[in-house]
Amino acid sequence: MKGKVFDDKVRELDELLGVGRCFDMIGRTLRIGKNRAKLWVVNGYAVDEMLERMISVWLPIPSLRDVPDLQAFTERYVSAADSKTETDWDAAVTAVFAGRTLLIIEGYDGGILMDAKHYPDRNVDEPDSSKVLRGSHDGFVENIMCNAALLRRRIRDPRLTLERHQVSERSRTDVALCYMKGLADEELLRDLRQKLDHIEARSIAMGQESIAESIAPRQWYNPFPKVRYIERPDVATACIMEGDVLLMVDNSPALMVLPVTLFRFVEEINDYYFPPLVGTYLQLVRLVVVLLTIFITPLWYLLVKEPGRAVGMLGFIAIGEDYFVPLIVQLFLVELIIDVLKLASLNTPNVFSNSFSVLGALILGDFAVQSRWLVPEVLVYMAFVAIANYAQHSYEMGYAFKLCRMALLLLVWALDWWGFAIGTVGIAVLIATTKPIGNKGYLYPLIPFNGKALARLLHREHISKYNT
Repeated sequence: MKGKVFDDKVRELDELLGVGRCFDMIGRTLRIGKNRAKLWVVNGYAVDEMLERMISVWLPIPSLRDVPDLQAFTERYVSAADSKTETDWDAAVTAVFAGRTLLIIEGYDGGILMDAKHYPDRNVDEPDSSKVLRGSHDGFVENIMCNAALLRRRIRDPRLTLERHQVSERSRTDVALCYMKGLADEELLRDLRQKLDHIEARSIAMGQESIAESIAPRQWYNPFPKVRYIERPDVATACIMEGDVLLMVDNSPALMVLPVTLFRFVEEINDYYFPPLVGTYLQLVRLVVVLLTIFITPLWYLLVKEPGRAVGMLGFIAIGEDYFVPLIVQLFLVELIIDVLKLASLNTPNVFSNSFSVLGALILGDFAVQSRWLVPEVLVYMAFVAIANYAQHSYEMGYAFKLCRMALLLLVWALDWWGFAIGTVGIAVLIATTKPIGNKGYLYPLIPFNGKALARLLHREHISKYNT
């Protein structure tokens, strides 16, 4: 680029990058060896010390006559470890918005992209939703490079592959497929690459959820999650070593595990920080709690909706006092109030948290019973359900169970025993027909049956070379 061509290219890049229009975009004019040059960088990303060091090397250069091209200039004068020449101006503009520094010099074609950035991020603290008594207390953050480093620190194997893609027309968000070469399912990898390259979403504003909805089979009526989210590097490491594929999204602290099955949601990291016998016990407890979460209130309502059903050994579940609000309304009312309290707790400042807890206890406790809105038995069973939802780590799976439970309650109210039977079969069919990402069914290893894989999911084995 010489003379007028250089001036035109500078004006074009200034317009594309928003110099003068965006306060955070820096465009610095330089003189390198009697040649005009210009540098662009986003102020919020720039590492000033590195850029100042390189500029202090460029300015004293007497002449560029012995520098035939930008590649030679990069090799001789650019100290940033990750640097390359670029002739595709669209790619160069995207790279600047992603944090790189662009340098063009009069008399040379293309530009130089230098990685002299530092993303604003937070500390790698332990996730609130996945705490452990023992083990590491770090967690993924919103910086994809930092997350990649957390994986590299734990897997020092040359087969670990972090495959980068860019998705969306506008945001051009960085995503990465993380897997062990030779261990991950190649068919799943080909399918994921094709889906990522053909995502038509204009923006990935919601991070991993936007990606998940773009690549997962669409079943609007099915509440069961088709991906599993994890925020712990030790869990991610175990998944990769067992052949899973992880999808890492920039600006998101949660990684997606693929493929996923229903039984994978029964696993939890604390099981593997205890001895095998204790871990197996915890897994079985979690599986029983999952079943109770779906069936305990519909079954209780079925047994007490008609007087005289709860007799003999079941007499303790009968309602011991009169009530005026129908039981089905009470159950749905408490379901609604629990969700309202969850939503309210997310928006409650910490300074008001104690007041909020007292208010919630008054609404759902003694006050509700004394006002004859609720009977104590409804509160007991719904309290168990609310607590049991926290026994498994996936919020998405918790709400899937909740919707199934509410549908089962409606069927029991309308059709009695037939409703309970139809609802149970319907839930089983809904789970069996869930279409996850990948070629495994949602009920694998039960359907298709794989005895060894099922035993490993339901029984905490000793750590071995086949089991991480």
